[in-house]
Amino acid sequence: MSYLEKIEQLNNYKEEGKIPFLVDGIRYGQIQKVNLDIALSSNIFDYNDNSLKLKAYFDSFEAKNEAFEVLKNRLQELGIIRARDEKYGLVKSFTDKPKALYDRALSTFLGTLSFGQHINGYVKKQDGLYMWLGVRSKSKGYSGGMLDHIAAGGLPWGISLKENLAKECYEEAGISKELANSAKPTSIVSYWHEYELGGKEDIIFCYDLELKEDFKPFCTDGEVEKFILMPIKEVANIVKTQWRFKPNCNLVIIDFLVRWGYITPEDKDYIAIVKGLRR
Repeated sequence: MSYLEKIEQLNNYKEEGKIPFLVDGIRYGQIQKVNLDIALSSNIFDYNDNSLKLKAYFDSFEAKNEAFEVLKNRLQELGIIRARDEKYGLVKSFTDKPKALYDRALSTFLGTLSFGQHINGYVKKQDGLYMWLGVRSKSKGYSGGMLDHIAAGGLPWGISLKENLAKECYEEAGISKELANSAKPTSIVSYWHEYELGGKEDIIFCYDLELKEDFKPFCTDGEVEKFILMPIKEVANIVKTQWRFKPNCNLVIIDFLVRWGYITPEDKDYIAIVKGLRR
């Protein structure tokens, strides 16, 4: 196994078997062909020119929002998704004004661009660098029981990066707002992944947060079973040789290892690793 395998694991998107998803003539995502009839059963789409298009009479921001609520309810009724009650913006890039708002659970079905934030919580000790890791609750539907960052989450629409970071830090690890505000934005990682419901692009904003030796995280929202403080070299070995982390955590940690000099240009895959972190 290798770091590069972990990067390629998340970059397995294929255009084959997809139908472009358009709103007002602009492609915002794609759905799997096998899901076409399910999508059309919501009665909010037209299908022509080999594209799935939101019906033209949803011509305002509010009307589009209502249309996606109909789709959410239909997919939930069929047992295909479980609503998240968090709104994502339908955008082509991070700075766009959203064409509409939709429930986060629709993102993979529609193949839309989404954003998240991950925090590398690290501790400097006399014998080297350590990283705090969470063990995801086994009740989590996605990657339950796997290793995770001390705090991480999706970025809903209408909340700033700084505000969402503080919210996730407190909910997942009991990190105060003041301490969360000291986290340093360092980079992004991005990938195109094929999920069970569909393929899409994800962009993660990465942060480093230095924590004192006496800091002890605690979960407030039930998403984490326990926390582990682990030497960074052991973290690196797990990422490189095992499949214990929630997949996108691997990329964020690999980025951390590159920036902190634990993966160097002497590694035969160095250029491919660095390029692969931002697709």
